[in-house]
Amino acid sequence: MIFIFKYIVPKGYTGITIFPFVFLKYKASKADKILINHEMIHLRQQIELLIIPFFIWYGFEFLIRCIQYRNRNLAYRNISFEREAYANENDFNYLKSRSFFNYLKYLRRHDF
Repeated sequence: MIFIFKYIVPKGYTGITIFPFVFLKYKASKADKILINHEMIHLRQQIELLIIPFFIWYGFEFLIRCIQYRNRNLAYRNISFEREAYANENDFNYLKSRSFFNYLKYLRRHDF
């Protein structure tokens, strides 16, 4: 389910996924197929990790990346979950062929 609720979406972002919902900052974003696909990839990741472990891993990896890059934006962009979502957000068939735990391929260091 997609909801427009700008107060839940962090400053500087357009959407956030918290299973089973996708929250968007702007109503017009519902038409952004790339953004919606990106968030659907996060939904799949959350399901695979049974939701709570996803957020623990996400937060832990963000902290590690912050130390590694000393830049919050670079840290965010290099979280394995985000790397997978950004790399495949333009492929609208990605979720049909995606392997389980595919985000593991994106764990190694890669600078955006």
